[in-house]
Amino acid sequence: MNIDVEINAVTQQASSDFTRARGKAILSQLAHFLNNDRNKLLSFHDVKDILKPRNEVYRGNQTVPIKLIVGSEGRYHDFNKYFLPNREHLRHRWQRVDEAHIKDVILPPIQLYEIGGVYFVRDGNHRVSVSKMQDVEFIDAEVISLTTEINIKPSMTTDELRDALIIYEKSIFYNETFYGDLTEDWDMNFSSPGRYDVIYNHILVHKYYLNESTEEEIPYNDALVSWYNNVYYPIIAIIREQWLLANFPGRTEADLYVWIVKHWDFLKKKYGVYPLSKAAWDFSRKYGQSQGSSLRLLALLVNRILKFG
Repeated sequence: MNIDVEINAVTQQASSDFTRARGKAILSQLAHFLNNDRNKLLSFHDVKDILKPRNEVYRGNQTVPIKLIVGSEGRYHDFNKYFLPNREHLRHRWQRVDEAHIKDVILPPIQLYEIGGVYFVRDGNHRVSVSKMQDVEFIDAEVISLTTEINIKPSMTTDELRDALIIYEKSIFYNETFYGDLTEDWDMNFSSPGRYDVIYNHILVHKYYLNESTEEEIPYNDALVSWYNNVYYPIIAIIREQWLLANFPGRTEADLYVWIVKHWDFLKKKYGVYPLSKAAWDFSRKYGQSQGSSLRLLALLVNRILKFG
């Protein structure tokens, strides 16, 4: 009889714990109503796609701080940023894990990926959730590490992680090419990762064509300055003159440069000689947001009035 009473008490406690966890999850959702990303658990696949880690290393069993577990490989929709359960159907399994915790049953290590100093659950999401709810600080885990140069803060959203990568890529590009020193342009910014490599390749292609007309090898620095003066900045000037950014909210001039160059190359292959300014306008007309058109036309009108009085 005492055993039955004890079992019933454990079951009731676990049920109560889950109900409290769901209540906290609902309150958290309401608190982050205006910025839902702050309440989302990170997706390991999204983070891996952004950072593109070079390799994996098996680290074996470790004791991991639970506060550094920030995401999941497959259950990131089931739990929120704080590993509170988002769905009622998680109750049964969650309560079973909680019952084991209440009875001090030793469970096998969970499985984690480590990347950028934080961890993502491969297997054991419910155990992490229960442990957090019970204020457990550490958990045993079998860990695989993925190599990246970016440090991830536990509070980061996916967008903030993407921004951190862009900042890192910019610092590498500027430091290795001396771009800012050579051009006095410290504000080449992008809205997506991977585009500083595109710029680097553009400079190399420009250098190749310059070398075709001279017997001596042109230094990279000279090619960079030539590319900036004769390719990059003229396109930026057209973007500003035509107020093209008005059609691409959230993007940058450097974003448009990359896209316009690609579109211009397509048009030249299709039609032969094609004016750059016309290519820029055509790209904006085809791919820009229409709500920016009136703003751009107004700006052009104001510029014309100021120019001609």
